Amino acid sequence: MLSIEITRECPLNCPGCYAYGETHLGSGVTLRQLSDFRGDALVQGVLGLVRAHRPIHVSLVGGEPMIRHRELNRILPALEQFGVHTLLVTSGVIPIPREWMSIPRFRVAVSVDGLPEHHNVRRKPATYDRILANIRACTVNIHWVITRPMLERSGYLEEYLSFWSRRPEVNRIWASTYSPQVGEHTPEMLRFEDRQELMSQLSSLAPHYPKFLFNERILQAFLAPPRNPQECLFSRMSTNYSADLKTRVEPCVLGGTPDCSQCGCIASVGLHSVNSVKVFGPVGVNHLIQASMAVGKWTIGFRAGSNSPVRWQSRTTPQRSEECLVQIGAFKS
Repeated sequence: MLSIEITRECPLNCPGCYAYGETHLGSGVTLRQLSDFRGDALVQGVLGLVRAHRPIHVSLVGGEPMIRHRELNRILPALEQFGVHTLLVTSGVIPIPREWMSIPRFRVAVSVDGLPEHHNVRRKPATYDRILANIRACTVNIHWVITRPMLERSGYLEEYLSFWSRRPEVNRIWASTYSPQVGEHTPEMLRFEDRQELMSQLSSLAPHYPKFLFNERILQAFLAPPRNPQECLFSRMSTNYSADLKTRVEPCVLGGTPDCSQCGCIASVGLHSVNSVKVFGPVGVNHLIQASMAVGKWTIGFRAGSNSPVRWQSRTTPQRSEECLVQIGAFKS
């Protein structure tokens, strides 16, 4: 899996945004300080990374990736030609072209952090009214990051799920919890008891909202997330580039030093939830992944100037690396 921050630009100024955090890139430079690309340089740069890594899935993030919608008009059809599944993560602040909906392996995730009382304050100018106008006649997934203030009012979670489940444009609703950095103490963070109560509420609500992606395996993964990046399938199976298409984001898309014990990233817990699933007999998904990684670490040794990422080499907190990620193209969950 490949994730690319295709621009450093964003018209929003959301509190707690990890992409613009001081430690996101961990090299004394922030996203806004990087050089980024436009036009042919961006198109060729993104496609060059895809050719180099040959991923089965690409996430295009930012910044606000829709700032580069002209370039995306060229990038998205090319990725479809490569046979790559593509996810665009946007705030919904810019209209989504209707013609993109005809691209078979393309999906859009719109970040909507709570009901208007929270979202419209945190994410202006990407308010509810603007999002609803900009996704009209499209098909999108809604990504919801749950923070502690949302648990203070009874019925809040159901109101959110009910609103977005009724929207004809919405295909799926994903929920993450706020994922802090090590040593962070902010009002958005969930306490242990908050996490327990949240999972209980979501378990009760999920059967009533079929668009909501939540089940028993995901619940257990939220309650017991990977303890470190070496145990996180999402971290180990993905590589992430920032806006200069050169700087790596490690150990996962969150960057910095994420507190894995409090991770609530749906990508991480979603993959973690299938780790123990049996494929045939006693052989599970985790066995296939370990075998694939072993083959990858062996074959990468034949690539000139390449080594496996640091997070594959050590059981300690990973350090930043500019080295090339091994390709795990044979594995499909």
